[in-house]
Amino acid sequence: MDSMIRATANDAMVRVFAAMTTDLVEEARQRHNTSPVATAALGRLLTAGAMMGWMNKGDKDILTLLIKGEGPINGITVTADSHGTVKGYVNNPNVIIPAKSNGKLDVSGSIMPGTLDVIMDLGLKEPYASHIDLISGEIAEDLTYYYASSCQIPSSVGLGVLLNKENTIRCAGGFIIQLMPFATEECISKIEKNLANIPSVTQILKEADSPKALIDILCEGMDVEINDTITPKFKCDCSKERVTKALVSIGKAEINRMMEEENGAELVCQFCNTKYRFTESELRNIRDSL
Repeated sequence: MDSMIRATANDAMVRVFAAMTTDLVEEARQRHNTSPVATAALGRLLTAGAMMGWMNKGDKDILTLLIKGEGPINGITVTADSHGTVKGYVNNPNVIIPAKSNGKLDVSGSIMPGTLDVIMDLGLKEPYASHIDLISGEIAEDLTYYYASSCQIPSSVGLGVLLNKENTIRCAGGFIIQLMPFATEECISKIEKNLANIPSVTQILKEADSPKALIDILCEGMDVEINDTITPKFKCDCSKERVTKALVSIGKAEINRMMEEENGAELVCQFCNTKYRFTESELRNIRDSL
């Protein structure tokens, strides 16, 4: 079962988020029918989004992670709230490229070169936005760089998605560990040593089946306090009512065209791939209400 943990260590000198998102990523894979490399890329960013969104405190705070790339995947968009709910999509879900020489999926090759935008809508007049060039396209390394360059927070991000032979999700998850400004040199050295010893995220989750195992390794030799645990979920807030508003915005001429040429309309939500069908009669009522 998916879970996400928020904890502190070493007298709150360290804060750490760890997540297991196997079910979440599998639902995204099924909804978008993604290829293996697209599944890995989307799964990594969804996992990061769930943890980063959970860092926000406001009930209506929204985080958006937007990757734009010149690689064949073209781009990835993820949005998350402060309750562990996340949704997202890739621009080209069917991309197929050769694996790396070590047999691993080439997420970087599907994206690079590219950029990352991190947008925080905290209910203020304008969202807070940061923009960086991707340094690797592996996503975890790029987010580590984002925290250092844009937030000045010493951080390390680890993300992983492991697929079964039939391309379903074997396990998925990740971590974000951060040092507070008052962290001592001894604390920093411990974290650096633990990070150097950590194997891949998916190897740990495959064996332990719990994100707590990630925290145990990351914070070995320290007192750890678990602050909260929630279940991250893939969930979209689209509805026929919202799609109707989108139809209203396109105007009478386009609605008339749909009625005449298509005898109705079918709109698809990018985030969750849900299809909404409007009959000719429904379109007529929408047009007449304008």
